[in-house]
Amino acid sequence: MAITGTGWEFHIVRKSEQKRASDGKRRTVGTYQVFHNGVKQTGAGMSGTVAETRGPSANKPAGNNRRIEPGRYPLFTQDGTNYVTIGFKDSESASAKPKPGIELKNTGQRSEILIHPGIGFLSSVGCINPCTSLPNAKEMIDYVPSRKRVIAIINDLKAFAGAAFPTKNGRKIPDAFVVVDGDPVFEE
Repeated sequence: MAITGTGWEFHIVRKSEQKRASDGKRRTVGTYQVFHNGVKQTGAGMSGTVAETRGPSANKPAGNNRRIEPGRYPLFTQDGTNYVTIGFKDSESASAKPKPGIELKNTGQRSEILIHPGIGFLSSVGCINPCTSLPNAKEMIDYVPSRKRVIAIINDLKAFAGAAFPTKNGRKIPDAFVVVDGDPVFEE
């Protein structure tokens, strides 16, 4: 599914699945790019790598520990205890809560699918962890740069939406979407 060129779009192109030899855990790796009305955005955090949990993609049943299906998903400010869009802790400590995050909606039976910082091999049960590079399964996600990317994404959303950006968590962000392409299969 290609971007529509309308509004704020976070475009993910899934490339492959990686499997960690030590315990057999798998993650999906792809690239992301932020667009404003079809125009690629440059600067810190506007493009990079994403990690998601393993495939195959599935939006049902709830709690399936899979990545979401390819598609277009509206964005909302996250209103949780571990992750929020407005009011996250100003700390680079991986244990400080709440951490920055944005919620995808219309994910079928799935809920709490977020863009949030990752750490280690993967910090996701269906969520999306932006990071710098994951060339192989030995490469770990560094929390601080991942957090900086999520904050840059939130700040870009705020600037794009302007006065229409919600003032509370748990609200729809107007004209903001995640577009997911690709459904790679793990190959031994």
